[in-house]
Amino acid sequence: MYPDNHLGSPSKIPVFSNPPGRLRMRTALATVIACLGLMAVPCLAQSENGNAQPQQGQSQQDQVPAAAGGPAGESGPIAVPKKGTNDEAPPPPKPKAPPEAPEYSLHVNVPVVTIDAHVIGKDGRPVPLSLEQVQDHVKVWEDGVPQKIQSVTISKAPVTAVLLVEFAATNYNFMYDALNASYVFASNLQPHDWVAVASFDIKPHIIVDFTQDKQAIFGALNTLRIPGFQETCIFDAMYDTLDRLDRVPGHKELVVVASGHDSFSKINLDQIYRKIKATPDVTIYTIATGEAFIETYGLDNIQRLQDLNQMKTFARMTGGRAYAPRLLGEFPDDFREIAGAIRDQYTITYKPTNTKQDGTYRKLKVELVGPDEKPLVIKDQKNHDIKYTILARDGYTAKHEVE
Repeated sequence: MYPDNHLGSPSKIPVFSNPPGRLRMRTALATVIACLGLMAVPCLAQSENGNAQPQQGQSQQDQVPAAAGGPAGESGPIAVPKKGTNDEAPPPPKPKAPPEAPEYSLHVNVPVVTIDAHVIGKDGRPVPLSLEQVQDHVKVWEDGVPQKIQSVTISKAPVTAVLLVEFAATNYNFMYDALNASYVFASNLQPHDWVAVASFDIKPHIIVDFTQDKQAIFGALNTLRIPGFQETCIFDAMYDTLDRLDRVPGHKELVVVASGHDSFSKINLDQIYRKIKATPDVTIYTIATGEAFIETYGLDNIQRLQDLNQMKTFARMTGGRAYAPRLLGEFPDDFREIAGAIRDQYTITYKPTNTKQDGTYRKLKVELVGPDEKPLVIKDQKNHDIKYTILARDGYTAKHEVE
């Protein structure tokens, strides 16, 4: 028999020719022992060192013990030391110091109050005063407190007016006066004036919007031929017109040509008074119609007096004038006075001492005061005293904080 090869495949061991039998046996045994010894040396060396050396191509994951705690991957572990169980928790972060408080300053914006004033003589015409005279002697009180005036100027701005005409089937004489007054008003306009025309009966109607074309105004008035209703809701018409004028910048005039009687408006007299007070930069002039007819036929009564008083109050509250012409020939003179008052007015500005923006109504008083703190004495060319009246708004409504 022949022993198996150490590679695991049987083969014949070559022999010498004619060797003695015992020698051959010893030689074979020695050979086997030597082979076994050579094979045992690497294993013994590996067992003595404890760990075998890594072979080439072996992954680095086998080189790092699991206790290291690093995550392993194809490119090797990320060496993150494992946190010890006895490590103390880190101290809490120190509180940040609060930032320094910024410095603030409080500013109160006090709106400038503007008053348009007219100095009117006994005859209704403007009193000729120089700008220097008015600047030196004009005084303004707000709720009885004197105010420091900032500026006084003479206003020469173009007219921006709305002609509000009562046109209802109540009385032909009233309607006739209203139309005639409207035509006279339109005739006195200057080329640079802006005018809109509206009529009212049971409700207001805009006939023509703001225009500088006199022919357009005449054409609008010519459409007022046949009235449709007998009702005259002047409160509603004025409220609607004032609401529209409040959106127009600058100073405006509202010329109301009406009897002053109200049939059944949705709002009452107190509400229209509040609306007038709350609408700035509007001066109302009123022309009462039918005065000649009432005086001729003796129809004057308490209701008529109340209507006239309402018309006067509308004008007085805004620094305007109220007219009640008895003759047709008075209309041109009345409108000339209105035009003169509009074009020759003094604009006064001041910052009120009461800085509260609380929506309250502030009473105003404008006077010309002499050196002795008494009303200024004005004389004409013949050294006669001139009786005069200062027309200005009797108050204004301070804006509310939320506006």
